[in-house]
Amino acid sequence: MKSTDINTTLIEGYLQLLDNLSPHNKLDLISKLTLSIKTDISDKKNSFFKAFGAWDSKQSADDIIHAIKSSRNFKREIEEF
Repeated sequence: MKSTDINTTLIEGYLQLLDNLSPHNKLDLISKLTLSIKTDISDKKNSFFKAFGAWDSKQSADDIIHAIKSSRNFKREIEEF
């Protein structure tokens, strides 16, 4: 069974459940679904742009490089067996 067939079956099942609701409840459901869709869209846009964030620092790139290189510790001791 294809995913489109499954989605169509789910939608048909939901419609059968919703047939018994009053018009006021149906309109309330529509507004809540619309709000959830708008929220999902804005969250997806924000998460997309957050994925491309930059390093947030007031230091220049040269200062950051210097700090990283100066914090390195090298001990070149050969251990005997």
